[in-house]
Amino acid sequence: MKGVLQTAVLHAARRRLLRMHFDAGVGHLGGNLSCIDAVLLVFHEMLGAQDRFILSKGHSVGALYIALWSIGRLSDDDLKTFHKDATLLPAHPPAFGLPDIPFATGSLGHGLSLAAGTALGMKMNRNGGRVVCLTSDGEWQEGSTWEALIFASHRQLTNLTVLVDHNGLQGFGTTTEVASMAPLAERLKGFDVEVVSVDGHDVDALRHTLTRPATRMRIAVMRTVKGKGVSFLENRMESHYLPLSRTQFELAMAEMEATA
Repeated sequence: MKGVLQTAVLHAARRRLLRMHFDAGVGHLGGNLSCIDAVLLVFHEMLGAQDRFILSKGHSVGALYIALWSIGRLSDDDLKTFHKDATLLPAHPPAFGLPDIPFATGSLGHGLSLAAGTALGMKMNRNGGRVVCLTSDGEWQEGSTWEALIFASHRQLTNLTVLVDHNGLQGFGTTTEVASMAPLAERLKGFDVEVVSVDGHDVDALRHTLTRPATRMRIAVMRTVKGKGVSFLENRMESHYLPLSRTQFELAMAEMEATA
């Protein structure tokens, strides 16, 4: 673990995320901005040498790369290759090349299955390792995610923590419009797991939720805002896809600077 996450690091990370996506000319900023606070907290305060982080919502790999940059695992030169030809930093988590990323994942809800298997392996090997898995809210419409939850609950994987980025938006609209699982937290409580609802942008609340001792597998349903911190992206489905124009980038950076 790297130490307590500082507010200055959070602000710098958000600005670097905007810069990286703008330079690459790619979108998917909305879901990155909704989860970056949690991802930074995990890497700065939760993960030890034996622990693993699995990003199930692969569209938000930018937040993961920025977290690795913030702890010195990636350099500025590395980030400049994001989304470029022959890069080690593609648009979804890569299958090889980065030791901190154990699996290639995407948008189809397979990360929790990988996380559950990894957590079980750690328990069987008795190495004391823990797994943190970040899912989207949209992927709880996937049958494989619920199958993984059944497995993890049955196996009592107390060394597995699941984070749900509950921003209410997905690729084709709101999660309510596409295939509602609301209220998601209440549905999850039907399993033998600990379910906690928390403000996903309140680092102190997240820290309290994620670091206290667990007696059951923990699922933190994080209330988040897609596009958090950029007024014209917040709660907008377009932020799932569209890259920033130069004018938008400069406006977004000015907003970030004003709140730093």
